[in-house]
Amino acid sequence: MMTSDYGLEMKFCRLGEDIAVTDGCRIEGYASLFGITDQGGDVVMPGAYGKSLARMKTEGRTVRMLWQHDPAQPIGVWDEIVEDRRGLKVKGRLLTEVERGREAAALVTAGAIDGLSIGYRTVTAEKDAKGLRLLREVELWEVSLVTFPMLPEARFGAKGDSPEAIELRELAALFDQARRTVAGR
Repeated sequence: MMTSDYGLEMKFCRLGEDIAVTDGCRIEGYASLFGITDQGGDVVMPGAYGKSLARMKTEGRTVRMLWQHDPAQPIGVWDEIVEDRRGLKVKGRLLTEVERGREAAALVTAGAIDGLSIGYRTVTAEKDAKGLRLLREVELWEVSLVTFPMLPEARFGAKGDSPEAIELRELAALFDQARRTVAGR
């Protein structure tokens, strides 16, 4: 986790190997997952984004899609950001009409960029018995494409390929690998 001079905190999340940019650079997946400890010792709790998303909608504002948390480099738009049972689900488009958007699309397609990071301000948090910071409410400002992820479990998938389908394929691959390992003994 990093903190800017303005109190904005940033969390990094891994995009995953199944990332694809399709149909005019559409991407979707999870920018944050609930109940999972990230590398900074933070755990985002279910409902943490709800008030912020509702307030932004009421005010007609949107969460920004940035390149590496740089507010001078918007690279696309998030068409949909919602909380579900797993976390913060995002759907958006990289804008190839802007230079950095074209570069981001090329880097993502080639697998050179594999991370997402959320920029937010903590509203309510508490420490648990293990010393982890439980984020109960955050004000979400932006979701960036980044080089280094903080939460490897967050993933993007191709348009039409749900994150749940990616998760099931990965689980099946793990079982298959375990079966081959046991059979090879």
